Amino acid sequence: MRAAWKIFCLSAVVLAATLGLAHLLVPDVVPVGYAEEPQPSWAILTAFALRAVALTAAWVAIITLSLLVGTKLYRMAFGPGTR
Repeated sequence: MRAAWKIFCLSAVVLAATLGLAHLLVPDVVPVGYAEEPQPSWAILTAFALRAVALTAAWVAIITLSLLVGTKLYRMAFGPGTR
């Protein structure tokens, strides 16, 4: 269980860091190639990479937290002393 909490905390920290970096480095850039105004390609690629890392970290955090909650509920329902 301790390793799962470490993974959850690490993914939460990575998510916060990438969202902060995206806000600082490319605040008004959408990670899509077509926009109303031309945008530099480095900004689009940076925004895309940061968004990909943030979404991956968010999914890892969601999956880890759901596994932790599921394990806790399973232990409460079917743990020792329930029979």
